[in-house]
Amino acid sequence: MNTAHRSRRLAATLSAALLAGTGLTVAAAPAAHAAASDAVAKLPISSYSALAVDNVHQRVFVADSNVGYYLNSGTIAVYTFEGERLTTLTTSQAHVSGLAVSADGNTLYAGLRERIEAIDTTTYQRTTVASVSTDTCGREIAQSAGQLYFTTPNTTSTSQCATAETHLDGIVNGVHARTGWNDNGDLQLEAGPGDRMLMGQPLNAKAADPFLAVYDTSDGALVRGAARRFADGQGNGALNLKDLAFSADGGKVALADATAGTRLLNTGDLSDAATGYRALPDGATASAVAFSGDGKYIARGASATGAVPDLLVQPADPGDSTTPLEFVFEGSLDGDRVVPRGMEWSADGSRLFAVTTNAAGGQYWLHIIKPPAVQYDARFTGGLTHSPGQAVAGEPLAVRGRLEHDGPAPAEPLKVKATRTDASGTHDLGTATVKADGTFTVLDEPDRLGEATYTVSYLGDLTHRPATDITHTVTVGKAPTAIALTAPDEANLSDGIEITGRFEARGKALADRAVLKVVREDRLGTGTLSSVTVAADGTFTINDIPRTYGDVTYTVTWPGDALHEGSTASAEIYVRR
Repeated sequence: MNTAHRSRRLAATLSAALLAGTGLTVAAAPAAHAAASDAVAKLPISSYSALAVDNVHQRVFVADSNVGYYLNSGTIAVYTFEGERLTTLTTSQAHVSGLAVSADGNTLYAGLRERIEAIDTTTYQRTTVASVSTDTCGREIAQSAGQLYFTTPNTTSTSQCATAETHLDGIVNGVHARTGWNDNGDLQLEAGPGDRMLMGQPLNAKAADPFLAVYDTSDGALVRGAARRFADGQGNGALNLKDLAFSADGGKVALADATAGTRLLNTGDLSDAATGYRALPDGATASAVAFSGDGKYIARGASATGAVPDLLVQPADPGDSTTPLEFVFEGSLDGDRVVPRGMEWSADGSRLFAVTTNAAGGQYWLHIIKPPAVQYDARFTGGLTHSPGQAVAGEPLAVRGRLEHDGPAPAEPLKVKATRTDASGTHDLGTATVKADGTFTVLDEPDRLGEATYTVSYLGDLTHRPATDITHTVTVGKAPTAIALTAPDEANLSDGIEITGRFEARGKALADRAVLKVVREDRLGTGTLSSVTVAADGTFTINDIPRTYGDVTYTVTWPGDALHEGSTASAEIYVRR
């Protein structure tokens, strides 16, 4: 598990180093990480077709379809909930695809090329449930209301699998029969609570606007209820289905849509839920989705590269803003992405089982992730402070505070999120890392005069609850400027006078070079000389021929601008005859 992607960690280190001289720190974006209890098993398979969980005996089954040649043998790898491989079952000269576990946990149903088998989950004894129509592509299996349903693609060539006419068959009350439902493509099945079953169609050349449908499977019947296609009148927005799942109570359906991300629907009519999940991180394409059996969490799997998370584990309630746990899978120890239909939870929500594959799709890993069972409170204490005391437009400003939390120290440092609200609106300042002593520093550079209100939030994570936001208002003033003059104490009337100087402006750089006003005052009165333009290095020179002897005062002034205060300086010179 890549617990903190190297490029992100390097970026954070460089930022801290560059700012060390000012006493200010700013954090990079939250690094993806893994729970400390994550276990990984390298799967003895070269292709993936299905994942099933036996909650009674705490077993995990992973199937290797191995389609491609009609005499290929399939594989079912069997693991404990801790990741120990117990056995590997081989289906002689018959590839294996769909898997489903009976409600009592005693039987694993497996879809083979020409039959459905029942496998005892403790002795691994195999019996044939029914001989069925030949499957060349791989089939889905779901058990709902005590009956078994499975798909059968109607083709003899694997080259036609993506668009093959696929039938939904069943073994209902012990009798194998066609249900009459069929369509093109590798139809997906998912059983849910309340004797309901989902069937979804993947996007393919013969299905430009795929469907999703809910079936009532009670009393041995198969009655279609709500159904939906997603494309609009122009053909945009079609479903690109990779996975589907019922919520724990059956009231919601989540879809992993490779185009739209995670869709959340109401089961009753398949309408969009009032509140959906936030978009997956940029660069992540949805591949899998699963709700925990206790109703607390949803896992959203993806295909992503580099530092972009491949898996998010977060509260199932889409209105809960708790920060997700993010996982980056990268390399020979992890795989590179979550496979479609590659996630299942234990019934009690204590473990998530996720299958990943490498970029080439020829190697597979089983990840066993344990979300924390307890959440602790977090709170801001002591208010926020800022430095320097006078905030200046265009100059760094540090806003500091402290976040306390109950419970054990987190595996990864906590992060706080900050915004600045001023006359131009609200501006996102990113995240800041909370140090071991609870302190944090947010670095900003306000660019507008007047009041700026800083809001710091802790959105929580799966171990800590969100904290109440804290705010702090700062008055941002103009940046100071200064003029320094170097002039002789005395000069001759005939030789003229040269005065050198330096102009400095703090804050935001000036749009143009400063132009300084020069006024000369002598015994004959006051007059304005030619203005001088400050050089790029801040220096300037004034040359003058005095018009009379005696004390002469030169005053140099800059009027200021929208973000900078004005400044002035004077030099007095005694002019001899």
